[in-house]
Formats: sequence, C-alpha cells, structure tokens
Amino acid sequence: MMTLVRLPPFRKPAGTDGRTVEEHKPPVDGTDYRDDKVKLNNQDSNEQYAKLIEYQQLSSFSVEVEKFSRMVVPALETAVVVNKFRGCLVGSLLGDCLGAPFENESKVAKVVLQRYFDKMEDPNFKSPQKQYTDDTAMTKSVAESLIQHGAFNEKDMARRFTTEYFQSPRRGYGQAVVGVFRKWRDTKMEDVWRPAREQFDGEGSAGNGAAMRISPVGLFCYKDRQLLVQTAADCSKLTHTHRLGVHGAILQALAIQQCVLHGPKESIDVKSFSASLIEKMSEVEPQEEDELCDMGDEPQSYQLQLNSLQKLLNKNEANPEVVVEALGNTVLALYSVPAAIYCFLRAQRPIDFIKTDNVFRRVIQFAISLGGDTDTIASMAGALAGAHLGLDAINPSIMKHCEAHEIADSLACDLSDVTLNP
Repeated sequence: MMTLVRLPPFRKPAGTDGRTVEEHKPPVDGTDYRDDKVKLNNQDSNEQYAKLIEYQQLSSFSVEVEKFSRMVVPALETAVVVNKFRGCLVGSLLGDCLGAPFENESKVAKVVLQRYFDKMEDPNFKSPQKQYTDDTAMTKSVAESLIQHGAFNEKDMARRFTTEYFQSPRRGYGQAVVGVFRKWRDTKMEDVWRPAREQFDGEGSAGNGAAMRISPVGLFCYKDRQLLVQTAADCSKLTHTHRLGVHGAILQALAIQQCVLHGPKESIDVKSFSASLIEKMSEVEPQEEDELCDMGDEPQSYQLQLNSLQKLLNKNEANPEVVVEALGNTVLALYSVPAAIYCFLRAQRPIDFIKTDNVFRRVIQFAISLGGDTDTIASMAGALAGAHLGLDAINPSIMKHCEAHEIADSLACDLSDVTLNP
C-alpha cells in the first residue's frame, strides 16, 4: 500500500486556472516546469531514487530519468492525489447519470446493460447527455461549501442545499429532504439541525441521502480519520439523523479514504479492504447497535452487513440476485452502502456477464445490474473506483455523455487545492 506523507505547501504555477492535473504539478527546485518533463539521473540508485521510481509507477505521469531532487517525490505524489480527487467526483457523477435510467427496476437485463455501455464507449455514438440527479446536486453543494470555507460550515451547506433545490427541483429529490429544505427557507436557517431531527416522529431518516453526497468529505479529510468521521456525521445530520443514515455516510467516507490511500496501480486486496472497514466501523457503531435498530425483527448493523459482504467475496459471487438478497438495493443506507462497496470490490476481478477490461466501467455496470436504487448505488461505487484508480481510468467517451462532468472535474481540482493547502 502506498503511504502518503504530509505534503509540503502547494502553490499553483503562475498563469494557471487550477483546472487540469498537469497544472496542479508543483514547481521543482523553485522553477516552473509546466512545459518540461522532470528528468532524473538513471544511474542514481540510492534509497530515495528507489522510492521515486515506486511513486513514478503509481503515478499517471510519464517521468523521464535524468536529474534527481528531493522535491520530485512529493510533486509526483501530489499529482497522484489530485488525479484521485478528480476520478472520485467524476466517477460519482457518472454512476449517477448512467444509473438513473434504470432506477427502481427490480431486475436489469444483462444484455441490455452490456449494449448500453458498449454504445457509451463508442466515440462515434451520439445521444443527449444523461442528466444527473439529486445525488450529484447535493454532492456538488458539499464540495462547494468545503472549498469556500476550508471546513464544515453547517449554515453555508444548508443554504447551498436549499438554493440548489429551488433552482432545479426536478432532480428526483425525496419528499422528506424537500421538507427540510422548505423549513430552512421558511425559518431563514434559524436552526439548521432541527428540521431533520423532527422527521419520522423524531427518529430521523435512515435513507442513503447522506451517504450519496459524502464523497467530498472522504476526499477533504483523507489524511485525518477522526476529522473524517466527525465531519461526515455533521454533514449527514443536516438531513439524516437516524444512526443508520449517519453511519452509512461514515462508512462510505471511510471507504473513500481507503481508496485514496491505496496506490492506483496496486491491486486491491478485497479481504483486507473489507476487514479494515469492519474494524473501523466497530469504533463508530455503539455496542447497543447489535440490538434492534427499528429496521426489522433481527439485529442490524453495518458490521453485520460487512460480514455478509465478506462471505460473498469468499464465494466470488457475481450473481446480482444473490448480492441483492444478501446486501439489498434499496434507498435505505443499510441496504445500499455495503452493496456499493461490494460492487467496487467484486469488480476488481472479471465478471462473466460484463465484457470489458476497464475496471471502472465494470464497477458501475455491476452496480446498475443490481437494480433498485441504481443511480445512488452506482454513484457511490463509481466514487470508490474513481478514488482508487484516478481520472485516467475513466473512458472519455463515456464521460462526454454525462451532464456537468466538466463541473465535477473542476470542483475536484479546487477541492484538492484546499485539501493540500490547508
């Protein structure tokens, strides 16, 4: 696993607008090398050189070897991280846009889905752009607020959610969250926490609406797990106060963090990845969560769901019906967040009914094949795949079919600037 050290202060090279990975490459030895390749001495075999080559292999950049400088390692590392930020937010958007047409279908025909993605990958195929839903609309607001304030700001984030909804209400928002927006507007944000607490007879929402928008938090806090958990919880409680809704968002944010910290060229050890999430969730979920959670007759927790996920991984299970039976595919966070994580992990290996060598596509296609809440599950799975593989792993032909992919990319670049320059 790639270990990410604390990065030195990063400044954009003069004259750039912060919109591309290349423009985010910091200067080496104080010189602006935007138009030159960094060169290192091929004969240098010291320990630092070996580490540099390791980072080079993990990076998407082509680095020629001629001249060595200590500053090169963090420069390449920064490029890797920025690429992951871009992949995560664009991946989340693509999962949302591509999954939305199949939402609420109990079963998605595998042949239909294969043809759907084959067409999207064809550079000559033309069609209207796929529209994003409330998943992306709220993710965008989270990212914008973090960029603006460099920290969680509850009133600003609530205001952005509300403004975004009333400017574009036909994005598939649920009635419950719209009720929160209306109360915020009517009370002029007097108490941004109260409307969510009052929902569902005081129980709060257990839906996946907090988890679906949490990827910017996972990115922004990737170097600090304690801050990540707290920020994810605070961000969630603006609209979702049931612990299963909150903990689902925390789980997704932790998974995003693990993906960012994993080398993009390294294969994922799926058992280790899931075991790490179980360990972390044991610190998040209280002991009483093993008791009834008002979700049915049996004890329910994310640790139990992740245990079921591991059993599926051990069987190398790819049958959508079996996955849905074990993990779910609904709008409840408990029955969608673990499913999205499973799709990401299982798609690291080939799947018989998905004909592609592109891992990112395989993740999203597998997620949509589950049916149900396809846009949200595919969005969360796409965010994970993008955070691991980076933007370079996403086929540009697919990207162009999705509304606002340039906006998602731009926000990711800006968010990386704020994160790497606290």
